[in-house]
Amino acid sequence: MRKYALGIDIGTTSVKALLISDHQEIIFEANEAHDLISKHVGWSEEDTEDWWNNTITVISKLLNQVPDAADHIHVIGVSGMVPAIVLLNDKSEPLRNSIQQNDARAVHEIEQLKQSIDQDELFQLTGGYTNQQHVLPRLLWVKENEPEVWSKTSCVLGSYDYITYKLTGTKSIEVNWAVESGLYDIHKQVWLTDKMKEFGIDPALFPNVQLSGEIVGTINREASQKTGLRENIPVIAGSADHVASTLAAGIVEEGDLLIKFGGAGDILYCIEEVHAAPELFFDYHIVPDKYLLNGCMSSSGSLVKWYVKQFLNSDSNEIFKELDEEAKQCGAGADGLIILPYFLGEKTPLFDPKARGVLFGLTLSHGRGHIFRAILEAVIYGFRHHVEVLDKLGYRPRRIFATNGGAKSSFWCQIAADVLKSDIRSFPYHPGSALGVAFLAGMSVGMYTDWAQIHNFLQDYKDYQPTLANSEIYDQTYAIYRNLYGQLSLSFDMVNEIKFKREV
Repeated sequence: MRKYALGIDIGTTSVKALLISDHQEIIFEANEAHDLISKHVGWSEEDTEDWWNNTITVISKLLNQVPDAADHIHVIGVSGMVPAIVLLNDKSEPLRNSIQQNDARAVHEIEQLKQSIDQDELFQLTGGYTNQQHVLPRLLWVKENEPEVWSKTSCVLGSYDYITYKLTGTKSIEVNWAVESGLYDIHKQVWLTDKMKEFGIDPALFPNVQLSGEIVGTINREASQKTGLRENIPVIAGSADHVASTLAAGIVEEGDLLIKFGGAGDILYCIEEVHAAPELFFDYHIVPDKYLLNGCMSSSGSLVKWYVKQFLNSDSNEIFKELDEEAKQCGAGADGLIILPYFLGEKTPLFDPKARGVLFGLTLSHGRGHIFRAILEAVIYGFRHHVEVLDKLGYRPRRIFATNGGAKSSFWCQIAADVLKSDIRSFPYHPGSALGVAFLAGMSVGMYTDWAQIHNFLQDYKDYQPTLANSEIYDQTYAIYRNLYGQLSLSFDMVNEIKFKREV
């Protein structure tokens, strides 16, 4: 009798459901879109009830299209954005929209915490310094600016923790939400309750922390009635989306490196020890006894879309084909045009929100193909910067995999191989986090017996090898790329101090 595992991903723009079988095949996928809400500059929120309604919808689509799924789903896992914040009252109802992981409203609170908390001690405990992704500054913002909400708050959950609760009635926090919160000792695996109390945060707001693959509950009667799922199906704690997508790309062994060409650029490297680095983020892998050093570049695919839309007034497939051909004619290094891709500041490894985008070396002989190629190269230069940080820590990539939108571009993947001077395996149609959390769920109930079986789902790939002549040029242009930031950092500070005004 065939068995199924269901993965649900709560993404920034949609909820996705993916059904896989014990025969190691993808059976069905469904998506339902929702919107990001930004009421003020720097705010990033979503309606949590949209997540739940969309979850019901994608499950309904799945059950309608796969008639035997209702009887043969054996386990469920949910992944999602991390660390999004959901505040619940004593009736377990959301008190407000979620506060998303990329929300930047808590500027004052971040500065306050940087002055109040020994940052080196915080790094030793949590693997990171106070930043806008941390939960504490955003909770302090609510406490100060929405006291009526704060007074009614009885529980704090993450995005996927909330949907897991809606399915099971059990409240839990998955371990990587805790890690990303900046309130969790990654060595002792306990909450920093003293830090919470110091700032008036009741530790009782946070449920028990569970490992990703632990079963936290089963489908309850109410969820069964709303979704059509049968009661008592086990549900695991779930996973942070970027960690689940790392598993789904086959990153299961030490030395495996994933580069994700999404709207932002993500870099995740698998290690076998708890080792945090100041230039990077740290997470537990969902593969037991494995961990992840990860980086996040603020702009990657978003920079490509910005250029094509703003300056070429198009985002059709044809324009990208044209630009690829024009860029190929320019040759490696784009005839000396080098771009700094810090158009939204930069997260890792610079942690500089004041950094700006730069076009350096532009001449009248450069055309749109040069600019397009220089943008693609700039993103890969950013990946190489992270690889060099790993190298200084003694970590050298054994295998490099590429996923997300940019992995569909053979041209961009070849640039990656040339700049990184390494073989690259790309998965152009990678199913993402929903596959990772579905496979994790399957492992938790014995549907799969080896983490390497994830590769059986990844048969659609393309391999790229570096071109020596291009790599030699990129060594030179990359050195200029790295020098530019140091030369311009003071200017970035200065331009951010200017109070620009627009003429009315």
